[in-house]
Amino acid sequence: MLVGGLLASAGMIIASFTTNIIQLYLTAGVITGLGLALNFQPSLIMLGSYFDKRRPLANGLAAAGSPVFLSALSPLGQMLLNNYGWRGGFLITGGLLLNCCTCGAIMRPLICKERKTKACSQELKEMLPPEAGQENIVCENNDKKSSKKKLLDFSVLADLGLIIYIIAKFIVVLGLFVPTILLVNYAKDQGVPDQDAAFLLSIIGFIDIFARPTCGVVAGLKWIRPKMPYFFSIALLFNGLTDVCSATSTDYKGLVIFCVFFGLSYGMVGALQFEVLMGIVGKSSFSSALGLVLLFEAVAVLIGPPSAGVNHQQYGRLTSFSGSGKIVLSADQK
Repeated sequence: MLVGGLLASAGMIIASFTTNIIQLYLTAGVITGLGLALNFQPSLIMLGSYFDKRRPLANGLAAAGSPVFLSALSPLGQMLLNNYGWRGGFLITGGLLLNCCTCGAIMRPLICKERKTKACSQELKEMLPPEAGQENIVCENNDKKSSKKKLLDFSVLADLGLIIYIIAKFIVVLGLFVPTILLVNYAKDQGVPDQDAAFLLSIIGFIDIFARPTCGVVAGLKWIRPKMPYFFSIALLFNGLTDVCSATSTDYKGLVIFCVFFGLSYGMVGALQFEVLMGIVGKSSFSSALGLVLLFEAVAVLIGPPSAGVNHQQYGRLTSFSGSGKIVLSADQK
């Protein structure tokens, strides 16, 4: 995470000195994207290591950090652009991303169990005769040291539940981020002032802040947690129907109402997605499964929003929004 924070910050700072769009792709896109990826995945893995009984609530609280930044980023970006230009905005954002290093510095691996195991082994060595117990203990410790966990274990793909989850998430991501990408530009095309259009994303982020922890609390209930996949399906259904119904939003008031419901459904999906994944593969295989899921999601991100942009240019926002909602609904059928 420390390396990721440095890369993310360096990418944005270097981007402030670029002179063409290709350089911007390589700096703000590749370098910063790699740095953020090195922050995102380790944080999820460590979260699963720290919590078990209250893991749904922990996931919801941790995921609430994303909408906090989303609600502040849009007006902050507009303010930085107006006061410092795009170069100054990139430079200041790069400085803000250095806080990822601080977050990584306070995370520590859990070593209490390892210390207890070593202490028990030492006590057994002192209590048992040399010819009886010490040889077995040494062999057990050597076996533990020799068994190293693979960095990326592809054998998790043998799990049919994981395959279904990957397919569903791929389809979901094709349409999940489309409304947040097209919303501000559509509002500006409708004559909404820039500040008010940017405020729409803040509404989504503000609702999302409360939706994710609340959903985590509900998901942690004894009679809900065993049925987590069904709860996740309801969240996908809610999100898809929200996008489809957005076709009726033609004025600023309607867009605000859409943002409220979209933020609620978006928060539900964000709070539940990785908890469902851990329920499918278990804690031991979570890191490898998460890496593969995010790999397929990245491909979907490369396909979905650009396709929606082309659709928006040809047929308008209403078709692209409702189309993204139908995509999410189709993933719910999985």
